[in-house]
Amino acid sequence: MIIVTGATGKLGRRVVERLLERVPAAQVGVSVRDPRRAQDLADLGIRVRQGSFDDPASLVHSFEGAGQLLLVSLDRTGQECVSGHRTAIDAAVRAGVGRILYTSQMGASHDARFQACRDHAETEDLLRGTGLPWTALRNGFYASSAVQFLEHARRTGDIALPADGPVAWTGHDDLAEASAAILAGEARFEGPTPPLTGPAALDFDTIAAIASRITGRPFTRTVVPDAAYRDQLLAHGAPAPIADLMLSIFDAARNGEFTAVDPTLAKLIGREPAVFRTELECAWAE
Repeated sequence: MIIVTGATGKLGRRVVERLLERVPAAQVGVSVRDPRRAQDLADLGIRVRQGSFDDPASLVHSFEGAGQLLLVSLDRTGQECVSGHRTAIDAAVRAGVGRILYTSQMGASHDARFQACRDHAETEDLLRGTGLPWTALRNGFYASSAVQFLEHARRTGDIALPADGPVAWTGHDDLAEASAAILAGEARFEGPTPPLTGPAALDFDTIAAIASRITGRPFTRTVVPDAAYRDQLLAHGAPAPIADLMLSIFDAARNGEFTAVDPTLAKLIGREPAVFRTELECAWAE
């Protein structure tokens, strides 16, 4: 059986949908915090069990019988994130899981400037220490993050953000397709995969030009000093750790940590991944 955590989330849900195109529903299970939100999956014949990263026993139960487990990374940072992943990995070992796949990120490294990438590196160390077969899916930076950064600019026409660098923005749909392909046995990786990225690395100057072409109106790119941007985030109610986390994305981008573009994702899904323009058009059409 293939078990997917976070199956009511943006990535996990898509992985389950792509899996159902490849394997029978009876071979798929999900571990979710609130099973009521996964009732539609249960109606399809998928095994739904409650599992909380704060309750190890529940995870052992929800991982029972898993030949493979897709551990979707938590939306937490620092030790809170790594501790949650440790709980899940320990539960997987106790449940006798055959193989663990984990949604890591391109740029995962202990000396990364982006906190989340340091968390991913620590989690990969935990996986390495289990003795189990494991795969870290080095996903490209989610294109939806760039879209969120553009929300204010969508109204004003000015992309006012800190200095950045090229990022290989990558769509959830393509990454979910790749995860499902690997889980279904269409490809196999030991340890970290190559970067699973979109077809190009873009900075926000380039994105401003793309936004102009999509909308037919001009977009400018204004570089905001880091300290001023942090002050803006705090003034809008962001806690200081979140403001620092957001700034670290730009610091890492300037350091070239998200520039890699690799053909592996295209090979896995059998087509070119969506370009950023397509991702933005879809998001702004909503």
